[in-house]
Amino acid sequence: MKEIKEVSFKDKDYPGLLKEIKDPPSSLFIRGNIPTEDIFFAVVGTRIPSAYGKQAALNIAGDLAEAGITIVSGLAPGIDTFSHLAAVERKQKTVAVLGTGLDEKSIYPKENLELTRRILENQGCLISEYPPGTHGSRLTFPKRNRIISGISLGVLVVEAKEKSGALITASFAFSQKRKVFALPGQIYSSNSRGCHLLIKKGAKLIESADDILKELKLPSLEKSSPILKEQNPDQNSILEILKEGALDVEKIIEKTELPAKKVASALAILEIKGRVRNLGGNIYAKI
Repeated sequence: MKEIKEVSFKDKDYPGLLKEIKDPPSSLFIRGNIPTEDIFFAVVGTRIPSAYGKQAALNIAGDLAEAGITIVSGLAPGIDTFSHLAAVERKQKTVAVLGTGLDEKSIYPKENLELTRRILENQGCLISEYPPGTHGSRLTFPKRNRIISGISLGVLVVEAKEKSGALITASFAFSQKRKVFALPGQIYSSNSRGCHLLIKKGAKLIESADDILKELKLPSLEKSSPILKEQNPDQNSILEILKEGALDVEKIIEKTELPAKKVASALAILEIKGRVRNLGGNIYAKI
């Protein structure tokens, strides 16, 4: 287990961008090695995302990580978790900023303990302004959001209600002069209202990681490689219809006109190959 170390404001390992905000922590507790030379970018959002939000977080955060960006988020259930997963599944670094101590007894949520281990295994780190043994509260979680935005060049909000922690992070980002981005969604979805509100306030509407990279004046992703096709026609049919977005199994059966057993078999194989992901509730998305 990696030890927890305390880094003071004057220490060389204290994140440079964080020093610039109005109320930086006097010290930070860090578990793992903070990659001080990296470009940090935050991806946050609702704790109860739709399949659309899950897929967007996985794809956009994953593509940013592949482009050399270190993904920052808050380890909360939902979009935060999927953003960290997107990075570690591609063997890239990610930083989790917690509203608790960094010892395993204090970390919240408990179901993400294994994720914190994977973050550390992939040379990422855990950060908190709270000493070991500190349990989270209604005050500690909103307060830590200023650190999420403060160490980052920008913040992307993927699905958020009008009153949510993600919007608190975005508000900190605006005040810290960071770039704020938001993913558009359906106008009738409560998860879209926070993002649409941010766009009205000046956040950049984005549809892909490339939109963010261009705004940050960073090199775009290379998309020149051909799309790999599977040898199995059933698998190819499923991949083709999932290009337009995530679908549940019943819709996949309906659109491919394949027997249920063939769809189940093809999905299982595609999941093993890392071509599709079950987002929960038998809703599948193309990776």
